[in-house]
Formats: sequence, structure tokens, C-alpha cells
Amino acid sequence: MAASMELSLNNLPSDPLLLMLSFLDFRDLISCSFVSRRLNELSGHNPLWKGLCLKHWLLTESDKIQKVQTWKELFREFYTDLGRYIDHYGTLKKAWDDLKRYLDQQCPRMIASLKEGAKEEELDGIEAQICCKLSDDYRCSYRIHNGQKLVVPGLMGSMALSNHYRSEDLLDIETAAGGFQQRKGMRQCLPLTFCFHTGLSQYMALEGTEGRSRSEIFYHCPDQMAQDPSAIDMFITGSSFTEWFTSYVHNVVTGEYPIIRDQIFRYVHDKQCVATTGDITVSVSTSFLPELSSVHPPHFFFTYRIRIEMAKDALPENACQLDSRYWKITNANGNVEEVRGPGVVGEFPVMTPGKVHEYASCTTFSTTSEYMEGHYTFHRLKNKEEIFDVCIPRFHMVCPPFRESIVRSGSARDVSSASFNEDNSSDTDDHNEGELRGINMAAPGGRCPRHI
Repeated sequence: MAASMELSLNNLPSDPLLLMLSFLDFRDLISCSFVSRRLNELSGHNPLWKGLCLKHWLLTESDKIQKVQTWKELFREFYTDLGRYIDHYGTLKKAWDDLKRYLDQQCPRMIASLKEGAKEEELDGIEAQICCKLSDDYRCSYRIHNGQKLVVPGLMGSMALSNHYRSEDLLDIETAAGGFQQRKGMRQCLPLTFCFHTGLSQYMALEGTEGRSRSEIFYHCPDQMAQDPSAIDMFITGSSFTEWFTSYVHNVVTGEYPIIRDQIFRYVHDKQCVATTGDITVSVSTSFLPELSSVHPPHFFFTYRIRIEMAKDALPENACQLDSRYWKITNANGNVEEVRGPGVVGEFPVMTPGKVHEYASCTTFSTTSEYMEGHYTFHRLKNKEEIFDVCIPRFHMVCPPFRESIVRSGSARDVSSASFNEDNSSDTDDHNEGELRGINMAAPGGRCPRHI
């Protein structure tokens, strides 16, 4: 009686077994195929491999039709070619697809600069050339797209202010290998980006050496107070290639980084940095400029972009003109500086219903953080005696994480903000400030003025 009640795997219905198998990853599914003939048959069930193809390779029904293969065969084909990247491919392929889809709508000419993916043997050849291993996530991304052509604007973002212009290209693997660093202070570092105008690059550490963590991404910053040229401080931008690239793509496709004249501008907008006074709304976004900053001496350069907008449904008689500005600037030590001056960037914009005025300005300070707030003073066009203030919301500027060179400290260390919080900021809206819509995008790089 007991023997007759024993359940046999062969007697179990297929549906519950397939449901259980659907929770397995491909490795476990393959292992199950060796357990019994029944599981071997069920583990080849097409819908199971369809889900795995979607999860790991982002393949769709149209891909299957084009290939004229079963889902399992399609999975095997991609695994044979890209199996070593299976933990990274889905994430990076989605990031690339999202980026291309967004750019195709917003600035399609940038899509044309992307290069086809590198071959596996090409990446192996680069490793042999530089005598250093590339991280798997970096290799995986370059199998999808081998960077971009050296063009302007660059894929990895732009910034323009006064006589200063930066636009970073994502380097192809061959160009990157040509810039591989072996000099003291930058050993085993591979450039990821390059700007024609400033010579600026973001680097990735291929080995954990000279105080850097493996795969860490950073802007190098020479210690201007050290006599040793190998004293290189770092502004850190990512802990791995995947984290660095996907976070950048997220900021682009969500609109966090605005598209201005077919270029990605790396301004960050805090949604709380918006204030409305009557019919006029003021919003602020900010960006750190590593190429104009240094850790030693502490000199941190920010640019901010301000948008002033008058509501479309405002009454025509509410038209007004900006006369002056007032800034209250507070540094990390709590010290306050107040600045007053006429207009903004040498202009006195007239605001009418629906009118938008945008401009960019800059500030430098020697503490690691600072915030600004203030107001604009306007007068009505119909009655110059009617004067009123429009609030500028408080906005914060915080230096990104940075690390001192081992030459200075004896061992690399992340420096606390308090160590650098000395008072020496410079913040005004002088006439030499760069207004974004008036900037020559082809202007050569140069030092921006210290004063805003």
C-alpha cells in the first residue's frame, strides 16, 4: 500500500514542475537536465529559456524570429560569445539601449559618433599590449560599443562658461591604450574620457596601487603645493565602470542633465531649488568643474545655472525688468558673505508673460561645501516706482569625494571636509561671468575668472 502511494517524478504533472524550474537560473536549469529523462525534457521548455534570454541578453521575440532558433539555442549562442560577461551584460546593454533611445530623440547626431563593439581578440590584444587586465564590466561595455569617434560634442557631457569649454569623449579602446599610464603617481591607470579643449581625462585604476582601489574612476589633480610631480590627488567619480556609466546614463535619460544645443550638460538640479514669487519662478542647478579645482591648495570651482521664468498666464501689466541682485553666501564654517550688484552677467532682462531667461555663473571657494541664496530686485515696466524682490532659492555646492596622494600623506586617505574648511571664497556676479546662451561652444579651454 505504501509503495503504491509513493510519488514518482514521471507521474507528476508538468505545470507545477515547470513553475519550479522557472525560478532557477540557467546553471541550475542545466544541472537539472542531467537528473532524469523527465527533467531533461522539461528543462528544455522554450518559455524557460525565453525568460533567461530576456534576463541576461535582453533578447526579444523579434531577435528570435530573425535568428530562426529556439530560445535555448539562442541562449547558447550568446553564452558562447559573451558568457564571461553574463553578470554585467544585461545591466550595461540596458544602459546603452536607454541612452541611444534618448539621444535619438534629443540629439541624434551624437548617435553617429558611436563605434561598433570591439571583438574579444581585440580586447585580449590590448591587455597584452599594456600588460594589465581590463575589468570584465569594462570589457563587456566595449563589446557593445567601442567608445566613440573623437568628436565634439562628446558623449560623456559638456560644460561651458565664459572662455572655458569642456566636452568629454568616451575613448575607444585603442586610443585609451595609447594613453595608458605607467608614470609614478598614475601607474596602471587607463583613460576613459578625453577633452580636446582642456586635456581633461577621467581615469580608471586597473590595479589597486598607489593608494587607489581597483576599478576606481577619478579625475587626476596634481598637488600644486608639492615639489614632487608624482603627487597626484584624485576627485573620485565612480567605484567601478558599471556604477560610473549607469549612473551617468540615468542622469541623462531622466533629464537630470539637460540637453542644450544638442549637447549633454552635466548640471545637477535639486528639485527643491525652486522658488516662486508672484508670477516669477527661479530654479537653480549646479556643477563641479574638476579641471579648474585643486585639493592642494584647496580651491573648489563650481558653476551654477539659473532659470528665471514668468508664468504664461501672468497679466501683461505685470511685465518687469531685473535691476539688481543680492547674494548671501555661507561656507562650511558658517561664515557669511553678502554680495550686491547691478543686473546679472551684465544684463538687465525684461520679463513678460511666458518669457524665460537663463544664465550661467561661477564661484570658487576653499571650503568643501557652501550654499547660496538671495533675491533679485525688479521694477514694473508700467510703473518704475513699483519695486519688488524675487526670491532665489537656497542651493548647495558640495565638493565630490577626493583622496590625497600617498606622496603627501604617506598612505592614500580620503580627506575629511573639516581639514579643508578654511575661509577664502570668492562669489559675485561680475560682468565677466559667462552667460550660457551667449557662449561660443567652439572656444578653446581656458581659466575662468575667480569672481562670479
